[in-house]
Amino acid sequence: MGGNALMQATDDGSLAQQYRRAVEVAKVLHGLCRRGYRVMLVHGNGPQVGQELIRSEEASTKVPISSLDACVASTQGTMGYQLELALYNQSHTLRVATVLTLVEVAGDDVGFSRPTKPVGPFFAPLRARELMRRNKWQMVEDAGRGWRKVVASPRPIDIVNIGAIDAAMSRMDVVIAGGGGGVPVVRDDSGRLAGVEAVIDKDLTSSLLGQLLGAQMMVVLTAVDHVSLDFGKPTERRVDQMTAAEAQTHLAQGQFPPGSMGPKVQAAIDFARATGQPAAIGSVGHVARILAGRAGTRIVDG
Repeated sequence: MGGNALMQATDDGSLAQQYRRAVEVAKVLHGLCRRGYRVMLVHGNGPQVGQELIRSEEASTKVPISSLDACVASTQGTMGYQLELALYNQSHTLRVATVLTLVEVAGDDVGFSRPTKPVGPFFAPLRARELMRRNKWQMVEDAGRGWRKVVASPRPIDIVNIGAIDAAMSRMDVVIAGGGGGVPVVRDDSGRLAGVEAVIDKDLTSSLLGQLLGAQMMVVLTAVDHVSLDFGKPTERRVDQMTAAEAQTHLAQGQFPPGSMGPKVQAAIDFARATGQPAAIGSVGHVARILAGRAGTRIVDG
């Protein structure tokens, strides 16, 4: 699910407001557990990590600026805490765990040479020039709004602590992992890990987690009830099911834009092809019907 499931554009952004959103998510997850499902939840953190970066900038005259990877780790903890609390309050017998998740990316990923993902607050030109000089940040101007930092969005290649996640899955009803796509780390020739400033797509991380853990199904929760072709056009039509090959063709034809449905469809394709199990895309309110094949868009191997 996206980070906006806990913080929507109309919300005040407070922890109390986010907890109220977490309660709604917990009701859905509790319903799945009552049906006998064991659930892994991967959440986005766009609005939340944005808050962390704003706090860091506002406090920069008092304490050192936080790196993006540290902000991702921080939101994994905060959001996991809120979701765990909401789940326990749904049922005191639920077994829930949040796992701080390190996700390896390649140091030579093309994204690092052409960072395009905007993060954090907007800056005035003078402050932006200072940050670019002092911190070696890459920044771009958004006309009328100011300058903003851009980072890479590399593809996840491995989950460093997959063993801990696997162990948690064997004991828990709900495991929260891969928050925000995971904390991005790179490995040097000696095997040493180091955090990097990047944003990993949560849907691709979800797919990789599902592949490594042998999940029976992957469900991508989004704001729409199903995938559509020719979205927003008079010829728009819904898709109930497509093979991975058909989805890949539509993706190559530009049916699913990179900034919205594209990563979700690619993640579903990767999962279906690697596991032979179905992936589905739909809205959170229809989770039970999606799992039963009566809602959403299902992508199958083939």
